[in-house]
Amino acid sequence: MKYLAKYKIILLLSFSIFLMGCASMNNSQEDPFESMNRAVFNFNEIIDENIMEPVARNYRRFVPDPIEMVVGNVFSNANDVVVTANSILQLNFESAAVSATRFLINTTFGLFGAIDIASDISQASDLNISKRNEDFGQTMGRYGVASGPYLVIPFLGPSTVRDAVGRGVDTLVAHPVTTIIYLDSIDVLDTAVRTPVAAGMAIDARAQLLDVDKTLEEAALDKYEFVRDAYLQRRDSLINNEDVELKD
Repeated sequence: MKYLAKYKIILLLSFSIFLMGCASMNNSQEDPFESMNRAVFNFNEIIDENIMEPVARNYRRFVPDPIEMVVGNVFSNANDVVVTANSILQLNFESAAVSATRFLINTTFGLFGAIDIASDISQASDLNISKRNEDFGQTMGRYGVASGPYLVIPFLGPSTVRDAVGRGVDTLVAHPVTTIIYLDSIDVLDTAVRTPVAAGMAIDARAQLLDVDKTLEEAALDKYEFVRDAYLQRRDSLINNEDVELKD
């Protein structure tokens, strides 16, 4: 298993170098792969309408709100590891300290993140330890790596070449649930545990988007263009640190 993990890391790095070369190309046209992207977008819409959305709605319907909140808090707490690592890479030590503090407080006193005590402390005091939002795509952007063309990834949705690399690095190297790093040949989390947990993360994330579905349908004459433009604007805002805190 240790050798397999090393092989995956080498493969990921090689693929990342290739994609980074694509991202460094002239990007005057943000969506040169539009025809392919629209086909993938339509495929994702079919999967979402027939699988993800019904599952998310049943999850919202049958899971009590307190439990749903606890699940979301646990996943958010795990993500603080990713935020901390990328904040350090960006030399943004304030964000790194905040995210590390959040993870420490919520893991130790919040029952492994089930209770978001850090956000409660931030709201009740002058200590600002609100949730931050940093990922490896932003890290590369902060160091001048071009976003590259817009991409729609099967099952995952909107991205860019740079963000696709960043998502792969965060998922396979930094995230405590989905990481492929092994310590002393012992898997940090067994695959039998990680797979359903990762599925739970996807369902929880989709459930959180249910409230915006109707608004999106009503607002967008062309849903594909609306999602693309909103995604690119949001990413530019995050990379320029115009949105320092991620509001709960």
